[in-house]
Amino acid sequence: MAKNVNIFSGDSSKYLADKIAEAYGQPLGKVTIQHFQDGEYQPCFEETIRGNDVFIIQSTNAPADNLLQLLLLIDAAKRASAQRVVAMIPYFGFARQDRKDKPRVSIGAKLMTNLLVAAGVDRIITMDLHSDQIQGFVDIPVDHMYASSIFVPHLKKMDLPNLTMASPDTGGTKRAAAYAKFLNTDLVICFKHREVANKVSSLRIIGDVKDKDIVLVDDIIDTAGTITKAANMMMDMGASSVRAVCTHPVFSGDAEEKIEKSALTEVLVSDTLERQQKGKITVLSTAEIFADVIKRVHKNKSISTHFDFLAMI
Repeated sequence: MAKNVNIFSGDSSKYLADKIAEAYGQPLGKVTIQHFQDGEYQPCFEETIRGNDVFIIQSTNAPADNLLQLLLLIDAAKRASAQRVVAMIPYFGFARQDRKDKPRVSIGAKLMTNLLVAAGVDRIITMDLHSDQIQGFVDIPVDHMYASSIFVPHLKKMDLPNLTMASPDTGGTKRAAAYAKFLNTDLVICFKHREVANKVSSLRIIGDVKDKDIVLVDDIIDTAGTITKAANMMMDMGASSVRAVCTHPVFSGDAEEKIEKSALTEVLVSDTLERQQKGKITVLSTAEIFADVIKRVHKNKSISTHFDFLAMI
């Protein structure tokens, strides 16, 4: 077993890494990143990590510098003789590019995992991958956490009288169905059609929403076009209220403005990406989950209760 644990962070996840380190019970490690005039940069660990388990926390959301910074940190840790280097990626960018859905396109998620392995990572820890099969893109352990462990207790406390779970698209049906099964509620599905990316051309609601307290479940809210359109339609169809639960609040462009103007009562998000709690947006922290996983990985203990979706919720 490695001697000690070192927890470091790249620039994109410093806010969450501070909370994870606090929950773990030790200070966040010191990293300096030297920036050069031509735009290049070089990270450096300012403490010894020889023979230790090194956990590097960094979401790989845009810009691409976040990914490159993570790769450089992994390389630096390997060259500093860390025993194990673990990439803790709360939000795994490019995960929506998990297959060839049309001719002559890349499979971005596969390329991202190839780059991480080439940099020398020994293990990947992430949360709510857009596609579960990404775990099979690499031949190293991938620990897949689920934010349902923070969302489900919160929904229970709300004690909504006519709770009904909903999926904003057919691709998220499995996720919403798991919530519905555990909470013993009905399930509503939205069928959407897109002619171009990030723009919904048509949307249909499958299921009964009248007098129901609807909770839409998704892994990512990007432009908020689908989620707000679904909420508005459901309210027009007689729903009592519509809320949304989302792990990764990407919130591109005017997404937050759309949410505030929509029929949504509240949007519950996690802190895998930094967002302020304001207006209709409520932020729940994942720090305790990730801190516990660090402890279990370091001590070579089972973490199955965290990544087994049905057992966890």
